[in-house]
Formats: sequence, structure tokens, C-alpha cells
Amino acid sequence: MLKGVLVGVVLSLMVLVGGAYVAVANGLVPARADAKPGPLETWAARTSLHATLRREAPRDPSPIAATPANLEAGMKLYAANCAVCHGTSDGQASSIAKGLYQHAPQLAKHGVEDDPIGVTYWKVKHGIRLTGMPSFTASMSDTQLWKVSLFLKHMGGLPPSVEQQWKRVPSVAAFRRGI
Repeated sequence: MLKGVLVGVVLSLMVLVGGAYVAVANGLVPARADAKPGPLETWAARTSLHATLRREAPRDPSPIAATPANLEAGMKLYAANCAVCHGTSDGQASSIAKGLYQHAPQLAKHGVEDDPIGVTYWKVKHGIRLTGMPSFTASMSDTQLWKVSLFLKHMGGLPPSVEQQWKRVPSVAAFRRGI
């Protein structure tokens, strides 16, 4: 009896794996950037990301103080490296952001201020697989990664001098008006 159950389980797994292979090999799993992900893909990506963040994201406070100078430096790094996908202070998506799959959150609208700073730091440093969010490990120093993370953590409550500069970063609307 046990032998029959084991054979049934092994055969079921072989059929499942074989069916998955046939679906992938014949293009039945969407590869288009404009296709909506299926529920299994969404669940797997979200579950894996949350588990990885619980395991790997720093829990300690930022080693960089949230001074106006550091927030300004973080804002400038964000404007140069992140705004094309995540937008500026107006919260409008660029043409690039509109074509991304997954759609990049427009952080002036859908901020990350409520996320632990270590989670934001981890996402900027390592990127997020299968979303278009790149890793900035090779292009930013650890100090710069923390400064961007500080800016994002405090985006909704910046010091007035930094807020004024943030509002002056050219927005999508400004580019559409030909500025």
C-alpha cells in the first residue's frame, strides 16, 4: 500500500513538473512586460520578498544622521538615479515608469516613509528581482545608499530648505510642457 502511495506521489510530481515545463517551453507563461502577472507569480514574488526582507534587512537605525545636509544629498542622489522611475514631488509617472512591469510606485504619492529604514536601504542596495528595481550596489557607496534611504524615510517631512530644492527637481509635467 505504501509503495502505491509513493508511486502515485512521484508520478503526480512528474506530471506537474512536466506540465510546467511544457507551459514555459511553449510560451504559455507570459513574458511580456505589459502582461498582468498571474496569481501564482504574484504570490511567489511577494512571499519571497517579504521572507527575504525579514531575514536580511538591517534592523539597526541608520548609521547616517538625518541632517539637512544628508537629506539634501539623498534627495540629489534620488533625483539623479531614482526619479525617472519613481517620480518627483508632483507624483506623476514618467513615460519610462508607465511602461515598466511591475509599475514602479510613484514615491511622492505612495511613499515609503512608514517602512523601516533598513527595508528601504535593502531594496535600494539589492534591488527587487523580477520587478525592474535595480541594485545600486555597484553604482553607489554604502553612505550614499543610506542617504537615499534617509531621504525616502523623511520625504513627507523634509526641512524647508530641502523641501524647496525637492520641489524644484524637474517633474514629468515640466518635461511635457517642454521645459
